[in-house]
Amino acid sequence: MSDNPYRNLPSVNDVVQSPPLASLVSEYGQDVVTHAARDAIAAWRKRLANGESQATNADSLASEAAVSLSHELRPRLRRVINATGIVLHTNLGRAPMAETAAKAAYDAARGYLNLELDLETGKRSSRQSPIREWVCRITGAEAATAVNNNAAATVIALRALCQGKEVIVSRGQLIEIGGSFRIPDIMAVSGAKLVEVGTTNITRIADFERAITENTAALMQIHTSNYRISGFSKSVSLAELVGLGKAKGLRVIDDVGSGALVDFRRFGFEGEPIARDSIAAGADLVLFSGDKLLGGPQAGILAGKKEWIQRIEKDPMMRAFRLDKMTLAALEATLRLYLREETALAEVPTLSMLGTPLDTLRTRAEELATALRGAPGLAGVETMQDVAFVGGGSLPDQQMPTWVVAVRPANISDDEFSRRLRAGNPAVMGRVREGQVLFDVRTVFPEQMSDLAAAIRTGANPS
Repeated sequence: MSDNPYRNLPSVNDVVQSPPLASLVSEYGQDVVTHAARDAIAAWRKRLANGESQATNADSLASEAAVSLSHELRPRLRRVINATGIVLHTNLGRAPMAETAAKAAYDAARGYLNLELDLETGKRSSRQSPIREWVCRITGAEAATAVNNNAAATVIALRALCQGKEVIVSRGQLIEIGGSFRIPDIMAVSGAKLVEVGTTNITRIADFERAITENTAALMQIHTSNYRISGFSKSVSLAELVGLGKAKGLRVIDDVGSGALVDFRRFGFEGEPIARDSIAAGADLVLFSGDKLLGGPQAGILAGKKEWIQRIEKDPMMRAFRLDKMTLAALEATLRLYLREETALAEVPTLSMLGTPLDTLRTRAEELATALRGAPGLAGVETMQDVAFVGGGSLPDQQMPTWVVAVRPANISDDEFSRRLRAGNPAVMGRVREGQVLFDVRTVFPEQMSDLAAAIRTGANPS
């Protein structure tokens, strides 16, 4: 054998033909596998150049290449077990959908459906028809339509109904809804002219009345979903705004934000507006999200007077904001669950998680802790009551009680433990706190509990 260590490296062909890589050719293709073999050999050349003298062979390099390849080509969007306790975790896709909604999206994706066809007459129809029917039944609105998120709903409504005209909004409601999207910016994009009234903490109906001019098109209320003003404050009720709108011949737009279709006081949360209440109060147009408290896919729903919905749907920008067939199918399936409130509470994951009794959560936490105690690499496992938030910009200042399992790793830091959990399959997200990682069982589905326990054990002791 040559004394030159570089000459002892196997050829690219030998590495490719070695079993660990040869079996991957049919999956990834010859070019991809060959490239991985070259990268593995190049990495060993660097080790030799740095003075390492360990022997290697084609099988070893092929194994390294296979591991590297599987990591490099794995999907970037992967399943995550959400043990953060944040029900609407924006970074994790917000609301998980009901099984019926997920199946509807799957069926729509893998085949054909009557997206814009009336099966009874055989003639072309609107893709909005199913959404319109169910939203109107649930909210009592005359008409409805849907776009790809609530920011789009705001833009298209203001563009179609108020372009070039003034829209009066309380200064205390000019929120930033996340990702640096601010209400004044959305107003500007729509072509409507924002008129701010009142102060940050005090706005009266007289402020709206004084601001009305012959160029005013609408009065607008925006639910401050992601923050609260407390203390010395006053705001204008929707009833007052509707009364002023009727007296002055102006339309009233109510952006209720997160899309509650049931009363969230049953979960102990106050102040979340219900879409049907806004319609009943006389709002001409009500805007809300489909993917937050409603618990469906990402969407923005517009419900209200038929005249205004028709004008919105005729706007050329509507085509840019319209929903695809999978989202429409999932949204329709989600809305249908609300035809019977008890069904929605049981089957919409967002509602089900918020409504899980504390005793049930404690039992789940204790079962998880029992499965983890004594596992290698874990220095401590305990259950405790904690608090969590809804998330997703909804109900920001209202806590809900929950139960967590606090795990302390034995030989690694809490940050390293958390990193290993994120890198696993499935990935796991928990809460890092004072040397421990907390796993909140409120947002872990019962069928995920065994996978969560296995992921924690693997993260603590990967060998």
